[in-house]
Amino acid sequence: MTLEGKEVLTISDRSRAVAVVVLGVGVSCALHVGKLPVAIPLLQVELGMSLLQAGFLLSLVQLAGMSLGLLVGLLADRLGPRRVMLIGLLVLAAGSGLGALAPSVSTLLVTRVIEGMGFLLAVLPAPGMLRLHVKDPATLSRALGWWGTYMPLGTALALLLGVPAMSWMGWRAVWVLVALLSVCAAGVLALQVPHEPLTSGGGSLGLWPRLQRTLRAPGPWLVALGFFLYSGQWLAVIGFLPTIYRDAGLGGGAIAGLSALAAAINMTGNVAGGRWLARGAPPGLVLALAYGAMALGALVAFGAQGHPVWQYVAILAFSGLGGLIPGTLFGVAVVMAPGSDTVSTTVGWMQQFSALGQFTGPPAVAWLVTQVGGWHGTWVLTGGCSLLGIALAMQLQRVWSRLPRSLPPPAEERG
Repeated sequence: MTLEGKEVLTISDRSRAVAVVVLGVGVSCALHVGKLPVAIPLLQVELGMSLLQAGFLLSLVQLAGMSLGLLVGLLADRLGPRRVMLIGLLVLAAGSGLGALAPSVSTLLVTRVIEGMGFLLAVLPAPGMLRLHVKDPATLSRALGWWGTYMPLGTALALLLGVPAMSWMGWRAVWVLVALLSVCAAGVLALQVPHEPLTSGGGSLGLWPRLQRTLRAPGPWLVALGFFLYSGQWLAVIGFLPTIYRDAGLGGGAIAGLSALAAAINMTGNVAGGRWLARGAPPGLVLALAYGAMALGALVAFGAQGHPVWQYVAILAFSGLGGLIPGTLFGVAVVMAPGSDTVSTTVGWMQQFSALGQFTGPPAVAWLVTQVGGWHGTWVLTGGCSLLGIALAMQLQRVWSRLPRSLPPPAEERG
């Protein structure tokens, strides 16, 4: 093998190592989201929490992303993804540690806000970091597809392991444990990912011009709205599954297994979305297929009362095919960004709308359930989101067809 060939392999191996570390960081962050659904029954008993409070507790971790996603994206473009992610992991650990000491629901709500800030700082810069270290466009699309699995993978692990862990050590000890995992993730990230210069990805361009360029382009708006219409309904359905199955009289083991599989199958869609995009599939078509599957899945899952097998198969379709949406949107976002210096800013805008969906989705479903007296009307809300998503996918495809497949350089390099 020639020296040049060895150098290419070394670069490829380094890119893969960074991608694995980044995915591991995302999974450790997602555990903080996934730990809550299995804890809801315990919190209702110990702290007297209502179903509506549970909905807000599920979604409150997204408050920071809903309000500060764009600002954190700008910060990551300016300071570099690595620095921002390290700070986020430590803030996330602090919020979870404080949550373990919470004496009431109101205090726990406050600590979830802190966790949400850490979560945002830790996961938002990840696509920008992948773009810095993975240069081949097809490889980058696949890596971003895998990155989209961090949430379902972490959620599935939390749902699967959370029930036995909380039965053994209680929810407070689990809060401490995931806090320690975040500290460990920060250590691995610091050791395995190289330092970046302060102007990494941002050059000398100021924050305000970068913000203007991002928000004047149609791409960031389309990917942001696409994530909004997906994230709220997915978290609302998957997040309440343990509660739904408990109300149906299922045991702890069955609840953990069924809920974990429903979350984990979302990974297949994420990976498939990245691979299809790398092979040239039209992203609008992939997104329309996914939104349609979510609409049909929710209709059967919540409308076909008395057919539990078909209802669960529909939940798997809802989550699995729905996973095509984040897997596609992460890959599309780095191309639809108006420049290479606005990738994290674009992802920040997308994260802000994703968080808005996750913040509003669970409470909206919880409110609907209390109004109609059961879960059977949930499909109306999720179906409406999916139909809007199909219309948006068509518009995204029109914009995509007019774009170059590589990002333009930063504005200051173009003169």
